[in-house]
Amino acid sequence: MKKIILGLFGLAILASSCVSQKKYAELEAKHKETQDLLNSATVKLNDCLEEKATATSRLASLETENEFLKSTNSGLIKQIGDMTTLTAQGAENLEKSLESLQEKDLTIRKLQDAVTRRDSVNLSLVQSLKGVLGNLDDQDIEVSVEKGVVFVSISDKLLFRSGSYNVSSEAKAILGKVAKVVNNKPDFEFMVEGHTDNVPYSSGVLKDNWDLSAKRATSIVRILQNDFGVDPARMTAAGRSYYVPLASNDSSANRARNRRTRIVVLPKLDQFYSMIEEGMKDPAIGGSGN
Repeated sequence: MKKIILGLFGLAILASSCVSQKKYAELEAKHKETQDLLNSATVKLNDCLEEKATATSRLASLETENEFLKSTNSGLIKQIGDMTTLTAQGAENLEKSLESLQEKDLTIRKLQDAVTRRDSVNLSLVQSLKGVLGNLDDQDIEVSVEKGVVFVSISDKLLFRSGSYNVSSEAKAILGKVAKVVNNKPDFEFMVEGHTDNVPYSSGVLKDNWDLSAKRATSIVRILQNDFGVDPARMTAAGRSYYVPLASNDSSANRARNRRTRIVVLPKLDQFYSMIEEGMKDPAIGGSGN
């Protein structure tokens, strides 16, 4: 009997032990589920905290930007207020300034038109000179335009013997061609310039290269006047000695380049002013046309 009772007691303990393990497993499962929920909630909480920090920083930035815009807006409002305080006299002065600028612009356009007309005349002159002198060596005679002025440069080997200011007979043919062109352009004056190299002049009655260059210029002027009928009132003779060289006088070739006679063709000043006046009357640029 005693054995039966002990057996029943053991079975009861065993049954009680089995029930506790099952509940423990359930509790453990619920604990794991709760822990997972807690972990998920913790992650979401951290995300929310980061978003809050970002939003707080953005809010601070927007507030700063808003303050800046308010300040800028206040400055603009003040500027507009200052502009609206312009007096009637100030507006009148502004209008006068605009009118003055328009007048200056018109004057500039008229001057540009006059310069264009002058350049057209110079181009015609250059073409005429090249037409009559075109068969000569370009190294010995050159026609060019610089800053609105026509230049005819003739090597002295075509005009003079070394150290002499007497024009050679062969040179008269060249001067005759130049005279033909300038005689057909009565509205131009011109200057004949004599140029030498830097070799000192030491023969004859002349003192130095100043004298030699001047005598060569006057010799050319006399031939243009006496042999070809060029009006002497249109001519100027000038000696430049060796002070305006084309190249350094360090070789015989360069010294030969520097020994030259240059004819500078100049429009008469009153003729140029007439061009300006004609431009001012041109209806195409706002003139009256009268």
